Amino acid sequence: MSLPRIHLVIGPGTLHSRGHDRMDFANYRKSGKPRMTGQELLAELPEIAKIANVTVDPGNPHEVTTLEEIRRLAHHVNELTQRADVDGVVFVQGTNVLEETAYMLTLTVKSAKPVVVTGAQRPFTALSADAALNLYDAFRVAACADTHGKGVVVATNGEINAARDVTKTNTYHVHTFRSRDVGMLGYADPDRIVYYRAPLQRHTVNSEFSADLNVPLPRVELMGLYAGSQAGMAEAAVKLGAKGLVIAGIGAGAMGTLTDECMKIAAERRAVVVRSARVGEGRVFVDSAYHEPNFIAAGNLLPQKAALLLSLALTRTADLAEIQRIFDQY
Repeated sequence: MSLPRIHLVIGPGTLHSRGHDRMDFANYRKSGKPRMTGQELLAELPEIAKIANVTVDPGNPHEVTTLEEIRRLAHHVNELTQRADVDGVVFVQGTNVLEETAYMLTLTVKSAKPVVVTGAQRPFTALSADAALNLYDAFRVAACADTHGKGVVVATNGEINAARDVTKTNTYHVHTFRSRDVGMLGYADPDRIVYYRAPLQRHTVNSEFSADLNVPLPRVELMGLYAGSQAGMAEAAVKLGAKGLVIAGIGAGAMGTLTDECMKIAAERRAVVVRSARVGEGRVFVDSAYHEPNFIAAGNLLPQKAALLLSLALTRTADLAEIQRIFDQY
């Protein structure tokens, strides 16, 4: 039988970086050495050729620093998955905003074909690097028939997580990507890829969103709170042009010193205000003492992903009931 045809797309990041030496775990960005190309990665990992026929994207590297750049990547990946000669896509990028990229892809790529995002905490050249195995496992996951229909997934450290739920939880250790609230989808174990659950939220072929580059993404600002936060941040963001605000609230999504100004902004419809929580687990919901009229509750969606979803939602509607429906379904 022919091997699955997997297309390799690469952005900036640690996985394909080269350090000063094998003990360079943290300063490799200053090494002056160019990142490895897709062809160089494949040459270092001939084992991948045994599980997939790989093509390397000629447009590499793809930037993913801004939301607009991530959307351009999503548009490209969507085009790739519509091709008859592509059975799946692996995307390699840095871990800092990997979860935002994966979530944008799962909301806008209109295909049930496997799309797997991976990265690494240590550069390819480091002692005991996670880079090579994460890349190899990403191809295994992309080549696995059971990955079809599960939306975009993140494969790192032998674990498979849904794009919606996964988040980076550690600055340098390799066990960083976790779905703390609901758990992983499965494992990339040595013997086989195994899944234990599938995401139930809307994604990919069932999503109402697209990566249409002709539709401007409304500006959304994310702001976090702590005990010493001062009032005025929300008003300042709106004056700077924000059409949406996501508040990473304290506790169960309380807005603290921003409550009054956010209530006023929401009531006057100057921006859509979403309540989320900084704690990392648990739902923020409407039937709560912290919820006020015209606010949107983010559920258990993390603040950074709530900001991304709100920006996409605002391309379709300004109706608050519709935006709450979107947060409930995605």
